[in-house]
Amino acid sequence: MTVSELIRHDHKTGFSFEVLPPLKGTGTESLFRTIDTLREFHPHYINITTHRSEYVYTEQADGSFVRSAVRRRPGTIAVASAIMQKYDIKVVPHVVCSGFTREDLEYMLLDLQFLGIRDVLLLRGDKAKDEARFTPVKDGYSHTTELIEQVNRFNRGEFVDGSPIKQPGEPFSFGVACYPEKHEEAPNPDFDLQVLKMKQTLGADYAITQMFFDNEKYFRFVERARAEGITIPIIPGIKPMTKLSQISVVPKTFHLDIPKELTSEAALCTSDADVLQLGVEWGIAQCKELMSRGVPSIHFYTMGATESIRRIAEAIY
Repeated sequence: MTVSELIRHDHKTGFSFEVLPPLKGTGTESLFRTIDTLREFHPHYINITTHRSEYVYTEQADGSFVRSAVRRRPGTIAVASAIMQKYDIKVVPHVVCSGFTREDLEYMLLDLQFLGIRDVLLLRGDKAKDEARFTPVKDGYSHTTELIEQVNRFNRGEFVDGSPIKQPGEPFSFGVACYPEKHEEAPNPDFDLQVLKMKQTLGADYAITQMFFDNEKYFRFVERARAEGITIPIIPGIKPMTKLSQISVVPKTFHLDIPKELTSEAALCTSDADVLQLGVEWGIAQCKELMSRGVPSIHFYTMGATESIRRIAEAIY
């Protein structure tokens, strides 16, 4: 079954989580340790992020600088294959506009199809670190909706140049991202909702939210989405706090608010261990409330928080 089918057919709140491909040259030990820690909770699927190349500048002997592209986390498709072989768990690789041409994306879809992977998460992706605003590569895409249209053509048996695919495989089922507190580049929340509705119209089967700490923002977002005719499952994305620095860094990085109650509790913390414990307690309460309101699934972002997620999952599943 696809992710969408799993979500719709499961009568209890599902569990899933996201992992990052290992840093270049570091092997899979840490990745597999994360999965080993969380697989006892029977994840419906594991998301695997995709990362663009970043430009680095290297000073030469004559004082000039040479710019070159470096991919620090390659291997999304290979990691997907490794997880499937080792764990027999459904994988959902991210396919992103950022840093990739239309042809790059087409070959990625072909590789995934060869592996029998039917589920993907389609995203625009982040801007390059040296960019003030998102800029697509030459012959790339500016918006997720453009990527969706390419996937739809691929599903219909058409390559990006318009030529036919002689032996079309099983079509891809895809999810998309959404933002309870508005995408940072959206001019207003209503525009943001219209973009999500467009993604649904183009065929998105479900949406996963950006992380949030205030459930009321999620509930209001879902209510507004339903009023706009958005009917696809909207899966809450959760990442517990684990460090003191995150109190100030997370809101700035992810463009979200931290509830007053949580900041008041965090102000009493004097160490990362204190914040980690607070993050677990807040995460348990947050997830229990989400489950009591009938969310179809909860998706966890694991980076730096695997042990906290294990403790939360133990308490709620």
